[in-house]
Amino acid sequence: MNDIVDTAVAAGAFKTLVAAVQAAGLVDTLKDTGPFTVFAPTDEAFNKLPAAAVADLLKPENKAKLQGVLTYHVVAGKVLAADVVKLKSAKSLQGQELAIDTTAGVKVDGATVVKTDILCTNGVIHIIDSVILPK
Repeated sequence: MNDIVDTAVAAGAFKTLVAAVQAAGLVDTLKDTGPFTVFAPTDEAFNKLPAAAVADLLKPENKAKLQGVLTYHVVAGKVLAADVVKLKSAKSLQGQELAIDTTAGVKVDGATVVKTDILCTNGVIHIIDSVILPK
């Protein structure tokens, strides 16, 4: 079993997310002992955003904004799917609350959770179909 970063790299569907984590300087954070719960958008999810928006976020001068977007996808603690469905919200590492809706599947701030409980040595990854943005 690998940590969150190595698991995302090995999966192959998170190239944009991994590049963003590297650009934001968050690799060491997400390799730390945690535990963390990451709502991870796939490359397809990033492709829903305008290409210029993603390129802009990856610029060095936008590092703080990128860090905010990425940490908005992370919750402290290991929150498995069985626990997520009992929640109405969860506080992100970015500081804002993520809205959780379980009326039709599971949605986190409007993004659909498409795969759950990818266990890592320092937490868990849930795959979402959209990039979620702080308010």
